[in-house]
Amino acid sequence: MSARVIDIVPATSGDAASLPAWIYRDPEFFELEKELVFRPSWQIVCHLNDIPRAGDFHTFELLGQGVIALRGEDGQVRSFHNACRHRAARLLDGAKGHCGRRITCPYHAWTYGLDGRLLTVPQRDDFPGLERERLGLAPLEQEIFMGFVFVRLDAGAPGSEARIPSVREMAAPYADELAAYRLEELVPQGRVTLRPRSVNWKNVADNYSDGLHIPVAHPGLTRLFGAGYGVAAQPWIDKMWGALRAVPSANWSERLYQALLPPVPHLPQERQRLWTYFKLWPNIAFDLYPDQIDFMQFLPLSATETLIREIAYVHPDSRREMRAARYLNWRINRRVSLEDRGLIERVQAGMASEAYTVGPLGESEVCLRSFARRLRALIPASREPRAPGRGWSLQRHER
Repeated sequence: MSARVIDIVPATSGDAASLPAWIYRDPEFFELEKELVFRPSWQIVCHLNDIPRAGDFHTFELLGQGVIALRGEDGQVRSFHNACRHRAARLLDGAKGHCGRRITCPYHAWTYGLDGRLLTVPQRDDFPGLERERLGLAPLEQEIFMGFVFVRLDAGAPGSEARIPSVREMAAPYADELAAYRLEELVPQGRVTLRPRSVNWKNVADNYSDGLHIPVAHPGLTRLFGAGYGVAAQPWIDKMWGALRAVPSANWSERLYQALLPPVPHLPQERQRLWTYFKLWPNIAFDLYPDQIDFMQFLPLSATETLIREIAYVHPDSRREMRAARYLNWRINRRVSLEDRGLIERVQAGMASEAYTVGPLGESEVCLRSFARRLRALIPASREPRAPGRGWSLQRHER
């Protein structure tokens, strides 16, 4: 396979320049991103098979908002804010768990059913006029896509730039490719891990969709793929891919992975030795390998801090070769992750340079161009090469 570049999104006059450095470190810009980028965006909470039994739950936090995905007694999964309707106490602790048949607030013992209904209020007579049916757990907009539970905090105004389509619509250009992996049948391997990074979230997202750095900064991937790394940009989803070469790698982990990776019965022949990466707007990534599927989220904490949330999923397979391949995959990609950490930290440091405002984007950098187009449309200030004066975002709201 030779390297390929595909850009489905129509080009604009501003495509030749990167996003400006100041928006990778400006607190005011970050506040607008929270409102216009992240509140309307879809975020993964977990996979349905993370919560197989009634009372199983997974939690997630974005922009200070706690979320629960909860399996009900009717088998349905629902998502709620993780806050009691009485005095806002957090209801469920930990990344995941089992709450039994009820959720009882540890503060005042208000009790909720697994469907979110408020069931009991201690000292009920102390609350005259209380309408129990209106004080169930606050629901979140939810979408189940190929077995994954997505939620969002705010749908955005219909027809506005902030309106983001469903996950199914965003992923539609690659529906057939995704279907081949039978994502609904995945089971978790291990647990969710959280990796803090002292960088802006966009630096992580840019790096994930960047194809030009692969032959420069990832020698392992270059040994595996050769020059055959492709990138493609669609309006809401990026795709990157590389096929394993038949030439044995000089690195023992990579060479063993090439040799031991067994056939995967449910995958077509062309995907048996293919690594494919997808990034959904704005911060969700899927790594699709023949042996496992990983997801990552680049969760913004501040203008210069990001939390990478990730977990691997697999199809049950007891073959020794598959167990070995999954271990070797982890070794290979642990090295890639460390290399990427060094890269994004190096870029974040450079974003503070007085000598840097914007940089040129090559015609092959289609995913970065697509990402920049959408952000410029959502937040016009991102078209400015230098930061406006202090308080510029307040002036925006006054106009």
